[in-house]
Amino acid sequence: MKIQKPGLDLIKYYEGFSPVVYLCPAGYPTIGYGHVVREGEVFDEPISEEDGVELLASDMGMYESAVERLIAVPLTPGMFDALVSFCYNLGSGSLQISTLRSKLNHGDYDGAAEQFPRWVYARVNGALIKLPGLVKRRNAEMGLFLSDSEVSNEEEGEDEGDEA
Repeated sequence: MKIQKPGLDLIKYYEGFSPVVYLCPAGYPTIGYGHVVREGEVFDEPISEEDGVELLASDMGMYESAVERLIAVPLTPGMFDALVSFCYNLGSGSLQISTLRSKLNHGDYDGAAEQFPRWVYARVNGALIKLPGLVKRRNAEMGLFLSDSEVSNEEEGEDEGDEA
């Protein structure tokens, strides 16, 4: 699967755009729409929004692959987009260890959706602090996850009309 426009729009909105390198709350040098600057990357600042969109698009493959690798049940486009946004913000390791993933892989779609609001804390100066921006983002991801939450039989690999 590939992330769709609603997922990209959500990421762009909550990441915001920065034409110059800054340190994100986790302490990583970041530019554009949340692109973490990798070793050896150099940016002639400021970058354009178009450059930021290109960086975001180039980052998506890694997070799309992580969701596909970690989730073993059928997903709707909204579910997939929400999980890619989650991974982009928190890293795929967070999804890997999460109750969200466990519930989802056991077919508990509603229970998985209820896990998004638990991921709203960040470590600031050694203390875990609930960040209002993360509360809003997780609620938006949960809404996207539930937006088309009915997984069709076709997505589950069943052929319609094969009933005896």
